[in-house]
Amino acid sequence: MHQRMRWGILGTGKIARILAHALAESRDGALVAVASRSAERAAAFATEFSVPHHHADYEDLIRDGDVDLVYVATHHPLHREWAIRAAEAGKHVLCEKPMAVNHSDAAQIIDAARRNGVLLLEAFAYRCHPQTHRLTQLLSEGVIGEVRMIDAVFGYDAGPQPDSYLMVRALAGGSILDVGCYTTSLAHLVVATTSGAQTVETVDVAGAAHIGKTGVDHSAAATLVFERGVLARVACSIQANLESAVRIYGSEGSITVPSPWLPGRIGPAAEIVVQRQRAAPEVISIPTQPAVYTVEVDAVNELIWKGERSPAVMSWDESLANMRTLDRWRSAVGLRYEDAEGSAGRQAWQR
Repeated sequence: MHQRMRWGILGTGKIARILAHALAESRDGALVAVASRSAERAAAFATEFSVPHHHADYEDLIRDGDVDLVYVATHHPLHREWAIRAAEAGKHVLCEKPMAVNHSDAAQIIDAARRNGVLLLEAFAYRCHPQTHRLTQLLSEGVIGEVRMIDAVFGYDAGPQPDSYLMVRALAGGSILDVGCYTTSLAHLVVATTSGAQTVETVDVAGAAHIGKTGVDHSAAATLVFERGVLARVACSIQANLESAVRIYGSEGSITVPSPWLPGRIGPAAEIVVQRQRAAPEVISIPTQPAVYTVEVDAVNELIWKGERSPAVMSWDESLANMRTLDRWRSAVGLRYEDAEGSAGRQAWQR
């Protein structure tokens, strides 16, 4: 039996609450501390989830000797500072996606994890799920031949509230960093899997976006060209309910994943549909229990016990390659978060 992994959460927002529920359902994870820059929010969160320690300062949680792993659930501009501080304190780090606002910040986080010998994982829960493992297995087996095109979409209607963090430029809001990062990360995974490479790069990114009144992208789309000539069409939105699915087209058929991002939590049932040429569709059902975020928590605990630091499920090189693609996408649509990418932006916001 493994000793229970002791988790601390930085932040008390929506995703922090989701992970708190997942920890309660996990095999070997225990939520022992939570921090907010509001003492009231930290105390309320601790009461709701029966957390032994609550802190009114992020630094106090980083220094908490009862914490083995820090989950960075702050707004995007604060990821760099607090993931680095956690790593420098010798804590393992699960960092909410995207790992940072840009490639440079992500590289600094990874450097801190490498220097301090701790696990660092970007929190794409779908990467830990059996559905994704089965997808990569099918692609490795060449069931649809040579992969030629990828379609990946993630979009939902978050509503028009101007005070939502999604709409705030200084918080690096918008659809590309919120959900577009999923689509690009999946495209990178598919191309790497089918090419036999550990990591692949985009060589060209062309994009378009609708930028709203607050200066963030409401909806965006891009065409990605990879090193080996594979194309991916990606789209995202925080103002439209899109068909959030993935389709992969090969020389001998196609694969459709109706609910790729949070299987069993949003969208249709977890399944993979393989359509080979001149054959009836094959539907592969995937178990949805434990829930997707609980799967992620258990996977992180297991990676730490195995001594992983840059785990293959989402390696550091892959996170960096994905961040480069996101930077190119934002550059293609003329979107740069000067406030969020500066030190003032990192220090001014809290959750």
